[in-house]
Amino acid sequence: MAFVLAATLSALTAMSYAELASMYPKAASEFEYSRQVAPRLVAFVVGWVMICGLIVAAAAVSLGFGRYFRQFLDVDERLPAAGLLFIVALTASAGIRRSAAITTLLSLIQVGGLLFVIAIGAPHIGEVDLFTSAGGTGSVIGAAALVFFAFIGFDEVTTLAEETRNPSRTVPRALLFGLGISTLLYVGVSIAAVSVLGANQLAVSERPLADVLDHVLGGSGQNVLAAVALLATTNTTLLCVTAASRMQFGMAEAGALPNRLTTLAPRSRSPRTAILVSVFAAGACVAIGDLTLIASVTDFAIYLVFIAVNVVVIALRFRTPDHARPFRSPWSIGKVPVLPVLGLLAVFVMLPSLRFDAVVLGLGIGLAGVVVDWTWQRQRKANLVSSLRNPLSEQ
Repeated sequence: MAFVLAATLSALTAMSYAELASMYPKAASEFEYSRQVAPRLVAFVVGWVMICGLIVAAAAVSLGFGRYFRQFLDVDERLPAAGLLFIVALTASAGIRRSAAITTLLSLIQVGGLLFVIAIGAPHIGEVDLFTSAGGTGSVIGAAALVFFAFIGFDEVTTLAEETRNPSRTVPRALLFGLGISTLLYVGVSIAAVSVLGANQLAVSERPLADVLDHVLGGSGQNVLAAVALLATTNTTLLCVTAASRMQFGMAEAGALPNRLTTLAPRSRSPRTAILVSVFAAGACVAIGDLTLIASVTDFAIYLVFIAVNVVVIALRFRTPDHARPFRSPWSIGKVPVLPVLGLLAVFVMLPSLRFDAVVLGLGIGLAGVVVDWTWQRQRKANLVSSLRNPLSEQ
């Protein structure tokens, strides 16, 4: 029930993403959407915070890779994490076709791992009362807030719009299908896990899925899960780096970031400089080691862009009602779209689940974005003045 509730709340904003992605299929997705209705600085901060969130997420997940790697070889987790970032840089630089093929393969293995958990738990369904809840409705809502972040990531597909065939049709479908498939898998795994171990034992477990596999398979469960997790974290790191580099590329194309970030690799046509920036920045975060606090900026970025996306959809329904919308979020009262309004309410309901230090750090990252934008715009003006003076001095 918690996963279904979290998926429903995510779907509200996913509908807004789908509408905007069909209208503006650009690489700098959230930045591009925001600047349609907001001042340039606001749009920059939204894009900046999203880039920082993706880079930190790549670092945090690569450290997760390092922890699972230690199941097979006892080394400092930062070493395999750095190695993974190096491999991801090479893969992302090889071009979107190769990256997409690898992502598809890894995703199939991830899904296969979850289906395996469902399969081994299926015979146990009925052994535990799935509708017993010590906390009642409140516990379901609290759990929904906790697992809400498990659905984050559907929005990253929008950053690949410029490399997608028929993006106005394909990207919205990918968003909604991805969210739907994830929901079915999560619900299936949760039912299987509770059926095998029971809610009380799962509640105190630090490695719930590993414990489920151990209970059914014996001691080999941890190794099976670690192997699948290595592939899963590889996939997520690749997706985060790819999305961060595309955001930088799109913002640079719009003049919001240095033009150097639009540099493409000769053969693969991938944004090579933006990929390197993303990987080196993630590597710097990995060197820190414990990213518990820093990783919370990802949570802040998610809520910020969700608010921005829903507000933009509502504003555009009034500003440009006749603009072509290949995908349109359903149900409106007059010009007011119902689902984006509900999406905003859902975000504000979930906001209290954010850690206070996450909000403070997120605001700090946003303030840093203001400084970066001011510095870059000043540099742009100086370069423009210099380029105008040189021809005059030559004459």
